[in-house]
Amino acid sequence: MIGEYSVEEDFLNSALNAEGSFIKTEDVIAWVEQENARISVSVNQVRFKEMNSWNFTNNMFNLKHESNGFFSIDGINVSTNFGGIDSWDQPIINQPEIGYLGFITKKFNGVLHFLVQAKIEPGNINYVQLSPTIQATKSNYTKLHKGSVPKYLEYFRDRKKPKILLDQLQSEQGARFLRKRNRNIIIELFEEIKVYDEFVWLTLGQIKTLMRENNLVNMDTRTVISGIKYGSEHTVRKDIMEYIKYHDNRELLRSAIAEKGALNSTRNIIAWITELKCRYTLNVTRKAVNSLEYWLLNDYEIKHETGGYFKVIATEVEISNREVSKWMQPLIQPAQEGLIAFVVKKINGLLHFLVQAKVECGNFDVLELAPTVQCLTGNYQNSATGSLPYLDTVLMAPKEQILLDNLQSEEGGRFYREQNRNMIVMVDESFNEVLPPNYSWMTLNQLHTFLVYNNYLNIQSRSLIASIPLL
Repeated sequence: MIGEYSVEEDFLNSALNAEGSFIKTEDVIAWVEQENARISVSVNQVRFKEMNSWNFTNNMFNLKHESNGFFSIDGINVSTNFGGIDSWDQPIINQPEIGYLGFITKKFNGVLHFLVQAKIEPGNINYVQLSPTIQATKSNYTKLHKGSVPKYLEYFRDRKKPKILLDQLQSEQGARFLRKRNRNIIIELFEEIKVYDEFVWLTLGQIKTLMRENNLVNMDTRTVISGIKYGSEHTVRKDIMEYIKYHDNRELLRSAIAEKGALNSTRNIIAWITELKCRYTLNVTRKAVNSLEYWLLNDYEIKHETGGYFKVIATEVEISNREVSKWMQPLIQPAQEGLIAFVVKKINGLLHFLVQAKVECGNFDVLELAPTVQCLTGNYQNSATGSLPYLDTVLMAPKEQILLDNLQSEEGGRFYREQNRNMIVMVDESFNEVLPPNYSWMTLNQLHTFLVYNNYLNIQSRSLIASIPLL
């Protein structure tokens, strides 16, 4: 495909190119394995009192860094009229600063390539995962850790040189972070830049192909890529439309660019969200971490008395290629693997995604749009039949109806070896379209439209949307 493209067409063209100009897609896995062998990593659990620079405050209100930067582990009480539990206590990550999650892009042979980093986070299951060009908290890029500045930071801080392709504030995990957001940004450069050993140029199609692998493409890459919009059937060039017409997965592509045929208008979806925000309440108040009901604090961890949900652990970390090679920090360790899944159905000849409006304690504005099924804090494998809407639909789906099924990691800088099963399941015409009040059908194009704005889709939805195969 040649010629001049709009920004959205550049993204689509890159997404439809499964092979880049620098490395074969299948060789990326071997490159990641080489990076794993090259970089020394050590993560060990320690006592809280052994965590240098981290302390519980005198009144045990929270666990925080002596610099007052990075993040803290706070205690909260939550009350809401959403769901089956109206009040509970829990620890939560409080990180009010906004960090960078950003990609540098550049065209090679007319195709947009993304500068991807092989990055190790202490909580990653397999250590090295494919991350954005820059992945840094404000404490990191202001050198609060007294280490070096993240590579390529200067390109994201100079608004005059690069072309801005995407720039959004998006939320983090609402059940674990207190109103946390990151800046998701994609820029395009036109000059030559140095490419360091742990970086590589990949097309969007290559990145999406690699998302089929378990725990290879990290959460931060997925959230940035999810914000990409591919245009509409009225703006996409004829040669690309012809490509889509004869492509095997054209149903997903058509849902991504179709502006007509949606069951619910965007205006009605906004009204539905607004009504639910007025219906549901969310009140969060701070508590000392040693006074959280049903939570136990000992030398090594903060955990729920049932052993469920998650726990906070203290760790000592050493990674040879980071801005600071050795440090200590708390991490959140899950009690079990989670499940996130979209149910999709063809309605009016167009694929629709079943979304739920979900209240989570850390949300900025009461609720966000979540996947059809989101089971992160409880053991979905032990759930009784019919106990959660559409869980049985997902778990009992025949193989031929499963469009996506793999394991993906949560963000390894805060979560210790947490992975969730990611699924997209197609249902047939017999599926009941009478929905609970907090569920609605949306096309992929509508989901992309809401992603342009802040705090509409939660990070689990964005992770799944980024993984949708277009090739």
